[in-house]
Amino acid sequence: MKPQEPTYFNKEARLAFWMLVPAFAVVLVFVIFPVIWNVWLSLKPVFLEDLGGLSLFEFNLTLENFRKVFCDQDFVPVLKTTLIYTVGGSLLSILLGFMAALLVHGQFPGRSLLRGLFISPYIAPVVAVTFTWSFILDPQLGVLNWLAVNGGLLAQPIPFFSQRWLELDIMGMRLPLPIALISVILFEGWRYFPFAFLFILARLQAIPDELYQAASVDGASPFQRFYHITLPHLATVLSTLFLFRFIWTINKFDDIFLLTRGQAGTKVMTIKVYDYAFGEFDIGASSAVAMVLFGILSLFIFIYFRWIVRE
Repeated sequence: MKPQEPTYFNKEARLAFWMLVPAFAVVLVFVIFPVIWNVWLSLKPVFLEDLGGLSLFEFNLTLENFRKVFCDQDFVPVLKTTLIYTVGGSLLSILLGFMAALLVHGQFPGRSLLRGLFISPYIAPVVAVTFTWSFILDPQLGVLNWLAVNGGLLAQPIPFFSQRWLELDIMGMRLPLPIALISVILFEGWRYFPFAFLFILARLQAIPDELYQAASVDGASPFQRFYHITLPHLATVLSTLFLFRFIWTINKFDDIFLLTRGQAGTKVMTIKVYDYAFGEFDIGASSAVAMVLFGILSLFIFIYFRWIVRE
């Protein structure tokens, strides 16, 4: 009996399968395997000198690394700092991007130049911008402290990246501010607002002008047009931006490491991963912190898609 020739549909399905193989292989090698490897390391007492003799087929697993992480006296403060830094930096970058998008949405001379300037913080090398911020805010050589002291606004310079608390005297009340943490949050918002700016501006330009014209004819004020037309059209973009920024910010390491090395109350979970791995050479504990960070992200994404997006 002559074998049946494959149909056009079967040939197309087979071609699609083989075209997906390279992408699946890349995901397997660079995403799935590292996750499995990290989970496995977090369940073993592994130090840096032990990495060369490890075998995937050794199953003497333990929760000792997680016990060490959760019993560490720095765990709760670091977790709190991480969440404050992540939420604050994400919201600030979106707010600045929103304001910048509204500013350049209309027609005026030099709009293209201003758009290019707004994108510059995002494309500049992180080493260059962190060095610039450190120099500007330096208590001895920084131009900001020099202007504030000589202008009579400050009695003495403020070490923005090396002082944990700054006490403000407001009408006889002492208000402590975490000045170093606020400084790195401000840097995070400034550094990454161009990403939100581009998304929000693109969505603003897609809103039909007829809606604003009809609202003006009906007597709507600028605030009413903004609240009832602009914000509803931007809701999906803003929620998606917050999801992206939260995921990227909570995994940020280089910004804080270059600005403060995690000192003065700015130590976050990613810095803790580095401290365990290259400070104590405890790879197992470092992997356990990474898994805790993964769990926080998974919980946030579940809540986000379960309630926030649905609303």
